[in-house]
Amino acid sequence: MRILFAGTPDFSVPPLQALIDSEHEVCGVYTQPDRPSGRGRKLTASPVKAAALANNIPVFQPESLKGDEAQAELAALKPDLMVVVAYGLILPKVVLEMPTYGCFNIHASLLPRWRGAAPIQRAIMAGDAQTGVTIMQMDVGLDTGDMLHKVMCDITPSTNAQRLHDELSVMGAEALMVVIPQIEAGELKPEKQDEAFTNYAKKLDKQEATIDWSQSAQQILCQVNAFNPWPVAQTSLDNKTVRIWGAELEPASVSSAPGTIAVEKKRLLVSTSDGQLSITKLQLPNKKPADVVGYLNGHDVAGEQFS
Repeated sequence: MRILFAGTPDFSVPPLQALIDSEHEVCGVYTQPDRPSGRGRKLTASPVKAAALANNIPVFQPESLKGDEAQAELAALKPDLMVVVAYGLILPKVVLEMPTYGCFNIHASLLPRWRGAAPIQRAIMAGDAQTGVTIMQMDVGLDTGDMLHKVMCDITPSTNAQRLHDELSVMGAEALMVVIPQIEAGELKPEKQDEAFTNYAKKLDKQEATIDWSQSAQQILCQVNAFNPWPVAQTSLDNKTVRIWGAELEPASVSSAPGTIAVEKKRLLVSTSDGQLSITKLQLPNKKPADVVGYLNGHDVAGEQFS
């Protein structure tokens, strides 16, 4: 098949590479326009653009797909199928209907559980035990299309957003390779989403990163895991911001006020509303993230309190 691919971030690269390595023809790649990045604010190509150019695939970067010129350019590619993975632009109805088989999206959630921009982080934040990827037929709604294929994975106490992002990206690529032959063979059985089970995974906000130690240890662990690598859960000690990159549940009953620090056997334990959290990796202002053992070697914080 002639397949058109649309995607932008790192998450989109494994599915694109799977298509490049397949017997199908990637007839073009759509990605967001180059954006300023880094301290120098230099225009930088998206990861998807870099992968496409490395494989000599034509790249298209319209600001929008709503105009006649952009739509005519897309139609001229005569795609049999369009695969969309975290592209970042709205596809108008006319574009959705251009490919012979329509447009398929790889979504990082077990739909209809989490629709929207941040399904990976919201699943962790909510304490979900499982998540996965859903391949769906796109329509004009926000992640509302019929579900075509799902793959599931567990969320463990050590699963952070970066690890889950990487795992789901590869799972999405593998799932795509299962679905495409079914498209050609006419074997797909679309399933409607049940609107009663939908949640909106809104974009992350830095304001959400501040830890409230009066919450349960489980809630705070979910926050730490969900916000790694961005915006990173944070707290305050001696009026200095401390970013918490990693933590583990510590099964213990405590009587100390929430946020109180205890040090036991080179471990940094913090009281919560219902127990303790063991901090494993943290970051001080203007420093790199560090293992907690190294931090404790230079800081006597027992009895102090995070706020």
